[in-house]
Amino acid sequence: MDLGLERRSALITGASSGLGLAVAISLAREGCNVTICSRDEARIQKAAEAICRYDWADSDKIYPLVCDVTEEAQVRLCIEQCVKRFGHLHILLTNAGGPKTGLMDDYTEEDWRDGLELNLISTINLCRYALPHLRLAAHQDGHARILMLTSIAAKQPISSLYLSNTSRAGVQGFAKTLSEEVGKDGITVNTLLPGFTRTDRLQHLVDYLAEKEGKTKEQVEKGWAEQASLNRLGEPWEFAAAATFLASQQAGFITGVALPIDGGYSKHIL
Repeated sequence: MDLGLERRSALITGASSGLGLAVAISLAREGCNVTICSRDEARIQKAAEAICRYDWADSDKIYPLVCDVTEEAQVRLCIEQCVKRFGHLHILLTNAGGPKTGLMDDYTEEDWRDGLELNLISTINLCRYALPHLRLAAHQDGHARILMLTSIAAKQPISSLYLSNTSRAGVQGFAKTLSEEVGKDGITVNTLLPGFTRTDRLQHLVDYLAEKEGKTKEQVEKGWAEQASLNRLGEPWEFAAAATFLASQQAGFITGVALPIDGGYSKHIL
């Protein structure tokens, strides 16, 4: 299937590793020009070099940038640089690292504010500054997509993930509302809800829970796997495949959807 992604331009935040990097690789392999960013210059440069070294894309199609998505001025500049480099913006994937893990008494007021800034406010600001360029892409090329990486925790809260459960549920409300407003412009807005997927972030959670619950890391992972219909954890490339389809020309009639990519972990009907 031709996904219509050749020569399209995408911006992916939080792309130095994990799910963000997996999506960047997948889009690059489909012919996208991909701007990737994170707040760590060494890590984002290393990610760009890896993409090119394994022949997933030519170096002129990958543009690494440093951007702390909790800083509004940096968000605005990142989007401006992306558009200046590739001439347009068709696809925005908002993503940031997971907030602090813990129980209720583990958090300060500052922790709560930081969690909301990281996952909710950053998403709002990225969309605010990207929308003029996405509207233009929708008008000129008939292709404009916003994807927001949240978590299955937004639909089915996970113990010890207070900040993630709260901030990502806010992203869901924002995404659904935005999809109603920009649909008339030809822009689709969808959220991607990964379940337990093998990333560095998941390993940090495994370490935390193993210590808290007096279990081995293997027992923690086995417990998650057994709750999923497929009886295993996910792989980043599986998440990236779903994201790539929703970013594609072929997904033009899908909007306002919160898509779990969790192997059947979540048990809600809708």
